[in-house]
Amino acid sequence: MATDEQQIGALMNQPRFPRSAMYDAQWMIDHNMGPNAVWMTEALCDVMPIKPGMRVLDLGCGKALSSIFLAREFGAAVWATDLWISATDNWHRICEAKLEDRVFPIHAEAHSLPYADGFFDAVVSIDAYHYFGTDDLYLGGHLAKLVKPGGRIGIVIPGLTRDLPETLPRHLQPMWDPKECFSFHTAAWWRRHWEKTETVEIEVADVIEDGWRHWLDFEYAKKEAGAQRFDDEVGVLEADRGQYLGLIRMVAKRRSE
Repeated sequence: MATDEQQIGALMNQPRFPRSAMYDAQWMIDHNMGPNAVWMTEALCDVMPIKPGMRVLDLGCGKALSSIFLAREFGAAVWATDLWISATDNWHRICEAKLEDRVFPIHAEAHSLPYADGFFDAVVSIDAYHYFGTDDLYLGGHLAKLVKPGGRIGIVIPGLTRDLPETLPRHLQPMWDPKECFSFHTAAWWRRHWEKTETVEIEVADVIEDGWRHWLDFEYAKKEAGAQRFDDEVGVLEADRGQYLGLIRMVAKRRSE
C-alpha cells in the first residue's frame, strides 16, 4: 500500500508541468491559497513569453510562489505584490529561495499600486484577478497604463467553461459562495470585458485543457497532506468534471498610445 507521501508525490508529479515537477511538493502545499499557483503560472508561460531581465508585476501574488517560479525559471525581475499577505512574510520565502536580487515583495491594494506608468514589461496575475478585475474600469483605468506599449498582461483564474443556467446547478451549491463565486466567468466573457476597454489586443482567451482535473488533483494532494481548506471543493469538482468549472487563461498585449 502506498504511503501518504507516495500518494502525494504521484498526484504532484504532473507530466503536464515539467518545470513545476522540479519544485518541492510539500512547499507548494504548505503555501497554497487555492489551486496550484506554480502549475497555473507554468500554464500561463506556455503562451506568454517571459524573458531574462524583464520587469514583471505579479499582481495578487499570494505567498509569492508564482513570483519565485518566474524569477527562477525565466530570469525575470519580479515585483511580488499582494494585499492579503505581508511583504515581510513573502520576503522570508524569497530569501529561503535565494532570490533576493530578483524578487521584490510589496504590500499594496490592486487599485493603489505604487508604480510608474510604463514601468513593467509584463503583468501576471495568478488565481487573483477575478477578485478585483471584474470592475469595468480596472484594466483601462488602473492596470494597463503600468505596462509599456507592446507589453503583455496575463492571468489564470478559476472560472466557467460555459455560462451557468438561471438556476445554479445543484452539484455546484456546496462550494458556491455568492461573495466570491459570482466573479467566475467564461473565457468569452473575459475577452469581451478586456476588449471593450480598447487598451489591449487579446492574444489568448481559453480554458486550460484538463484544468479542472489539475485543480482536483491538487485538492486530492492537499487532502492527503491534511492541508485542504474547503471540504466541499473535492466533491464539487468530482461531480462537475469540467462541465462548468475550469481554469481560464487570458493573455493580451497593450496597445500603443
